[in-house]
Parts: sequence; structure tokens; C-alpha cells
Amino acid sequence: MAESPNSAASGAGEPKAAPKPGNPAFRALGIPNFRFKLPSRNWMIFWTVTGSFAGAIIYDRREKRRAQQKWCDLVAHLATEPLPVEQMRRKLTVYLAAPPGDGMRVARDHFKEYVKPILTAAALDYTVVEGRREGDVRAGTAESIRKLRRKAGEQSTVVPQPTVESAVLDQRERMGIQDEPGPKGDLVIGRHTWKEYIRGLHEGWLGPLDPPPPPVDLSVPEGTEETTKNIATGEPSGNQENVETLDKTLEKAEEKAEEKTEEKAEEKKEKPKSTGPQPAYIYPAEYSSASLPPSLPESFDNSVPVEFPHILGFLNTPIRLYRYLNERHMAENIGREVAAAVLAASSRPYRDASFSTDSQLSGASLDSTPSPDSSLSELSHGNYEQQEVLEAEEKEWHKSVHKRDEADDEREWLDDIVLDPRIASRMRTAILSPDDEARSQRIFNQQEYILGEERPAPVPFWKHLWVKYGYGEDEETIRKKPILPNVDEEDA
Repeated sequence: MAESPNSAASGAGEPKAAPKPGNPAFRALGIPNFRFKLPSRNWMIFWTVTGSFAGAIIYDRREKRRAQQKWCDLVAHLATEPLPVEQMRRKLTVYLAAPPGDGMRVARDHFKEYVKPILTAAALDYTVVEGRREGDVRAGTAESIRKLRRKAGEQSTVVPQPTVESAVLDQRERMGIQDEPGPKGDLVIGRHTWKEYIRGLHEGWLGPLDPPPPPVDLSVPEGTEETTKNIATGEPSGNQENVETLDKTLEKAEEKAEEKTEEKAEEKKEKPKSTGPQPAYIYPAEYSSASLPPSLPESFDNSVPVEFPHILGFLNTPIRLYRYLNERHMAENIGREVAAAVLAASSRPYRDASFSTDSQLSGASLDSTPSPDSSLSELSHGNYEQQEVLEAEEKEWHKSVHKRDEADDEREWLDDIVLDPRIASRMRTAILSPDDEARSQRIFNQQEYILGEERPAPVPFWKHLWVKYGYGEDEETIRKKPILPNVDEEDA
């Protein structure tokens, strides 16, 4: 039955229902009556985007901490191993260089964030070889190898200068302090550092011990070119001067040249010397004609390349943002490589064209004598694994780095990696053994903990905050805290 017009008119004219009264307790406190409702469309979009981005960051940082903690727990048992008094801790060498187009601070932050926590957890000592510009790491690597060759008894005209490091080493030898027995290794961070490391390795072992002679300066002092030409030809100068005038002019020119030379010498004394890299002792084209030194070992220490992705430019913001939200993957990959170098339980030679998968894994105690190779011809690109390590990073370098000047004959970052078979066959890299890989997965799943220790009881989140902000102490700190007697009562 249809409604009558009178009833419809009366329904439209009815007043709206009064809002429900608020809580009298809230009214007494002066709190207004809030009416909960959904936010508007614009606010919904804002909170959705902001919340998703914040959630992605929080999740990535949590997984990153878990991955780093897994690799730290895998090597933490090395820190508790007893060490004799007359031994020094095993030491690794870290090669670090400023990325192309950027400064040294970025490389140091990368090392402190991804590499250093694992070295600290294992209580290993390390030496950092830094390079602020192109060629520094190459020169430092080659010089350290030349020092080893001179110490082994090879003849050289270079007189070693006394340094703090040499004085400390001599004092340790007098006291009978030795290094901890065990395999050492090199951590090379970044493709650009890896290229310089390879060049320095070849230069140190294949190059001479004495530095190359400095280039001869054939420039003629200003003011003497015309006079010398006239004397050589026997002709007078353009203004028909006599011989005496020519002699005076020549003497004045020589005096000016001497004055300029003295001024330049004084300027060199006042100004600090340039900190540029040393010139190369040998170039890749000379590798095949170089002879091997008698102190060359049968195999080198493990060298582990560590990834260092670094990209610049405003147009690459999406790539940088993606990497910012996926740092957990980089922490996982770098942690695996650093843990393998720290444990040094297994190693393998770098692959080449004649590599077989059957000989991929080898224990650290196995014989690592390289196979003889009589071919010393120049290698083509891609024959050795060392030439392809971290090759993808090279495409992301800034365009200014790829510009080659006409005066640049050699560029460590731009030139292809050239390997001598006698050096390449002696290089090895550290890998994780299957047992360590399985144990790391059990540690990640909280089924296992540090070797010889039990996993501590979980601590509630509120207690973490309570300790973090200084309102209490955790049980481990309280247990290690010394108990002091009551001195006041004893005095009384």
C-alpha cells in the first residue's frame, strides 16, 4: 500500500536525531566528545603510501639485522678460542678505495656497515689499505709485496726507511712474538679496487725491486733558444750585435735560468709533495717477458672480492630507492663472503677455461700447488674468473670516469684486466664449506647458536626499551658486574 502524501511530508519535516551524549567522566575532565569516522579520500591515500613505505623500511632493516647476526654468530666461536701469550691474532688485509666519482667516506661507511661487524664478532685483527684516488691501491699492494721480497733476501738498491711499523715488527721479533698460525686472506671491496689489486699483485711479483728512472726533462730554458741557435750557426743576432754582446746575452740568460731553477726548488721545499700514486714498475705488456722471483710462493693467500654497488645521478633515483629498500640481500651476500674469509675452512682456485667442476671444492689443508703452464701469451678477455668478478658494477660508474684523456696511457679502472698464467694459477678464493652453510641456516632458524654456548632466553620488547633508555640493566650485565664490599661499615 502506497504511503499518503501527508505521511511523506511529515517524515521529511522530522528533525534529525540528537547526537548521543558523551562519557560524563570525559566531560568532567574537559575531553571533547570524539566521533570516530573514516578519514577522507586524500588522507587515506597519504596514510597508505606513507605506511607502506615505512613498513618496507622496517621489514628490510629487521631482516638485515637478522642476516648479519646469523653470520656474526657463525664466526663468533673464534673469539673465545684461547691464544698463547707469545702469539698475535690472525690478521686479514682489507683493500678499500674511494668509488669512481665519489669520496672516501662512502667506501668507509660501506665497510663499517657490512664487513666490520663480522670481523669484530670473530675478534680478528685487520689492516686497511686505502686508496683515495685511482692507482693508490695498486701502488700500495705492489710496495707491500716488494717489501716481502726484500725481506726474503732479494737484492735491491733501495734503502728501507725506518718507520713505526718496522720498529714494532723488530721489537716483536726480539721478544719472540709470532703471528697466530692459520691461513690469512685479503678482502677486496668493489670492482675498481679489484682491478687495482690485480695490477698491484702482478707488479709486485713480476716487476723489479728498484724504481724506474725518472723521465728526463728536455725542455730548454726561456731566453736561451734564440741565442743558442745563433751561436750554433755562427750568425749574429737579428739586430747585428757583436760577439761581446752575444756573450753578455748568453750570460744573462744563464743567470735567469739559474734564478728560475732556484725559485722552483724553493717552491718545492715550501709546498708539500703531491700525494699521487707512484709510477708503475711494470706494465701489462711486459708480463710475459718478466721472470719469476725466487721468493714467489706456490699459492697466494685467499683473496675474496666483496660487492660494492654504487650508482650516482638523479635519473638513477628509482634504482637507488630499490636498493635502499633491499639492503637485506646485500647484507646476506657480503656476510657469506666475509664469513668464508674469516673461517678459511675451504678454498678453491679461480676458474679458467680448463676448469672442471669436480675440482671446485678443496680443503684449506690440501695441496694447492698450481698446475704448470708454459704458455705466457697475452690472455684474451674472459679466460679467467678474475676478469669477470663484479663486472656488473663497472657499468654503473659515473660517465666522467669513463672519459679517457690523450695523456693517459694507463688507466687501472678503464683498462681490461690482464693476467699472467703464472700469477693467476696461484690465486685462490675462500668459500663456505657445506657444513658451515648448513650450520648458518640452523642458526638463522634459531635451532642452533654459537659453538659451545646455549642460546639465551628471549627478552621481552618492553625490557629491551627499558634497558636501552637507561632505566635498568640486563641480566648479563648484572652478572658480570663486580660486587664491591661496603667500605663504610669496615671503616666504622
